[in-house]
Amino acid sequence: MPEASSDAGGAARRVEELRALIAHHDERYYQLDSPEVTDADYDALIGELRLLEDDHPELESADSPTRRVAGAPSALFSPVEHRSPMMSLDDAFGVDELHAWFDRMARIAPETADAAFVCELKIDGLAMSLVYEDGRLVQAGTRGDGVTGDDVTANVATIAAVPDRLSWPKKRGPRPSVVEVRGEVYMPVSSFEQLNQRQLDAGLKTFANPRNSAAGSLRQKDSRITASRELSFWSYQLGAMDGGPVIASHSDGLELLRQCGLPVDPHVTVVRGTADAEAFCRRWEEHRHDLDYEIDGVVIKLDDLELQRRLGSTSRAPRWAIAFKFPPEERTTKLLRIMVSIGRTGRATPFAVLEPVFVGGSTVGLSTLHNEDQVRLKDVRPGDTVVVRKAGDVIPEVVGPVLSERTKRSRPWHFPEKCPSCGGPLVRLPGESDTFCTNIDCPAQRVQRIVHFASRGALDIEGLGEKRVVQLVEAGLLSDPSDIYSLGAAPLVTLERFGDLSVDNLLGAIEASKARPLSRLLVGLGIRHLGPTGSRALARAYGSLDALMVAELAELAAVEGIGPVIADSVVEFVASGANRRVIDKLRRAGVALVEPGGRAAPGPGGAARAEEVTGGGGAGHAGGGDGALGDELPQTLQGRSVVVTGTVPGYTREEAEEAILARGGKSPGSVSARTWAVVLGTDPGAAKLRKAEELGIPIVEGPRFQELLDGGEIPGS
Repeated sequence: MPEASSDAGGAARRVEELRALIAHHDERYYQLDSPEVTDADYDALIGELRLLEDDHPELESADSPTRRVAGAPSALFSPVEHRSPMMSLDDAFGVDELHAWFDRMARIAPETADAAFVCELKIDGLAMSLVYEDGRLVQAGTRGDGVTGDDVTANVATIAAVPDRLSWPKKRGPRPSVVEVRGEVYMPVSSFEQLNQRQLDAGLKTFANPRNSAAGSLRQKDSRITASRELSFWSYQLGAMDGGPVIASHSDGLELLRQCGLPVDPHVTVVRGTADAEAFCRRWEEHRHDLDYEIDGVVIKLDDLELQRRLGSTSRAPRWAIAFKFPPEERTTKLLRIMVSIGRTGRATPFAVLEPVFVGGSTVGLSTLHNEDQVRLKDVRPGDTVVVRKAGDVIPEVVGPVLSERTKRSRPWHFPEKCPSCGGPLVRLPGESDTFCTNIDCPAQRVQRIVHFASRGALDIEGLGEKRVVQLVEAGLLSDPSDIYSLGAAPLVTLERFGDLSVDNLLGAIEASKARPLSRLLVGLGIRHLGPTGSRALARAYGSLDALMVAELAELAAVEGIGPVIADSVVEFVASGANRRVIDKLRRAGVALVEPGGRAAPGPGGAARAEEVTGGGGAGHAGGGDGALGDELPQTLQGRSVVVTGTVPGYTREEAEEAILARGGKSPGSVSARTWAVVLGTDPGAAKLRKAEELGIPIVEGPRFQELLDGGEIPGS
């Protein structure tokens, strides 16, 4: 791990750089499903940042990536708030780090030195929270950012291993009213291989690995597709219970889950002391491929729940558990050639074209080489035999050449001087490691800017992927993101692969995207260094894009989680005439430029900005009338859970949910005993309506939704 800088100024700059870089990679991984670095590289960034923060406490921040769970809910599903945070685990990358964890616990609670530990295989899947009420499955939520995840109940209900009703054991006493179960959804290796064979037989694209396949299967809007993917589930923790027996140990909680009919990995083992825990890790590191599911490590947990409570947690991870990570797998292959891709900012990134090789659970043919310096430092050349390392399921890394196999004809690779897309000059800026195409009209940049704008983590315009964007750019219909809102049916139907239905679907998705909140628009605009977390912070601090555009540099930098690097980038972005023209076109198109629940930032001119936000700026509420800021609205629904089903007059689904949140309420995606009211719009979900009727929950007709918002009472009651 890199040593922390002793120079305070240099440390501060590096901390800012690392936080921005980690935010970027979080966005690529969690929002865009397009990671750029391996798990090992990402872990190294986190480790370097943690070391710098430890050595320079004055640089610590509550919003630091080292103090939170990475990730964010998807825009495809309704949000679900977890009963208690689903935290990440700290990692141990070797025996020394594992022993250091044991020693830390022993200093806090000496009895842990010879305590019982539960060793579990670390399943390479997706963390899931299942909630059972009165024994029946009512909610399944992904981990998301640890506090809020995606409601994927309908899809999880198709997994045969997940029971829809618990078999409560009578010997355990009365059944609790609520039982939360935490576990991992995964795709068995055999199912993955069969799925890929079916894809090949149908002439369709194959999937990279079981984890990505499982993730993609759970993200399907059509639960029938999920059902066809043969997913499975392992329970690994008993979560919250309302009532029920007293559970004294983690292992007893797992036994209760087994008795309830939930699957628990049979390889879970209780050991005593550090030596046996280490031996369990070593044994499974050697036999990791003996299973029909992928594992990437071992999770070790203190068994005694009272000791767990005494040890507590940091802001992101429990002190009583750790993930022992297996080392990345490595293979050798031939580096056929080195090419350069151009991103949305013009950054020219070299990448290796490899002779396909199976490593880390998937076949690898491409690998990023990051920048010119990395190619030179690693001294990899076309024609070399190279070592490829794959950590987990993300992009592989070319470690370096096998020099003993290099031929005498080998020559170093040199970075091209011209852009492979537009032919313009490639320029490396002073003091930077990256090289850029400086032609703002470069076709490759134009395509990537529009693709990013339409991506799931930004404006979420389904049907506007890279291939289609390339087609529209080449047809002269798109030149910047704002042109998306000028697309019409007439020119689209003349293009190849654009039928009437696909045109209608695309235009519908474009229209729906106008209502996305400001935080998502800021992500879509692609401001350098500004990721989803910073976008949310700025959107909530200023409430509207108009207010943000007139903010002073120092004021922006003072917003928690922003700092001078991001603030300077934002100021530079809004000062650009080209960017302002794009924003003006978005405004005229009716794209929302406000953040529901946001507020004007304090400081000079705050009152004027509040008036601007109240004025709307493309709020997109045709009949909702929510121009005012969420913090200025009466909190009529404080703490109440209101479920919206169907279409409410004057609101899109997202706007209705935001209106509830802006008044202090909650807007989950499913009906439960904790639901206060159900708003019934047109074309409602039959299951939600039936559940509300079964539970006797008040139902509010859609046209009376505004009365509910304004008064905080059930209309007519």
